[in-house]
Amino acid sequence: MATKQRILLVEDEEHLLEAIKLNLELEGYKVSTATDGKKALRVFKEERFNLIILDVMLPEIDGFQVAETIRLENTEVPIMFLTAKNTSEDRVNGLKKGADDYLVKPFNLEELILRVNNLVKRGLSGEEKKELNTYKIGGKTIYFNSFELRNEDGTVTPLTKKETMLLKLLIERRNEAVSREQILETVWNYDVYPSTRTIDNFILTFRKYFEPDQKNPIYFHSIRGVGYKFTDNQ
Repeated sequence: MATKQRILLVEDEEHLLEAIKLNLELEGYKVSTATDGKKALRVFKEERFNLIILDVMLPEIDGFQVAETIRLENTEVPIMFLTAKNTSEDRVNGLKKGADDYLVKPFNLEELILRVNNLVKRGLSGEEKKELNTYKIGGKTIYFNSFELRNEDGTVTPLTKKETMLLKLLIERRNEAVSREQILETVWNYDVYPSTRTIDNFILTFRKYFEPDQKNPIYFHSIRGVGYKFTDNQ
């Protein structure tokens, strides 16, 4: 390939990681590696990749959660799960988390390379899923890429990165209860443990932004003993 495409390979079995890395490099790819979920998210934020290859059973944060967190920030980069978890439920779960492909261990190396090539080409040609760039609640529009909320009168309210990520998580799971644990894993990445009150304050802020009557919310709900839910029928 004229320009080296970049792959993030996340695998906690060192010998397997090195073997896959070597073969991908022989194919002309530039490969960055991580052996746990926390490092994977850190490396992902530092570089731009054309493909993410993820084991599922990882230390710190599992591959499913890594994929879900990546998808909050980037819905374009292809993700492939490479895992020993081979039940139909595991496959369905992986695809629901945002994966584009799912290859079960033990695997054929030639098949892996073919799948990698296809995913990278597809990503380069722009045949990815449509990204959630904007979302309208009432007369206000969230712009996820620029961290902005544009009001009906044309004024702009800046959003923090955490506000944007939490909004995106709740909107993508609209009409479903999202647990506090899920929010911790996906939005905070376990780097900081916000209290329940901290997350409650985010919800109160969202109500201030969007609710016609903050005391009787129709969009952002606290579910006692579970977590939070964004309700919208659009």
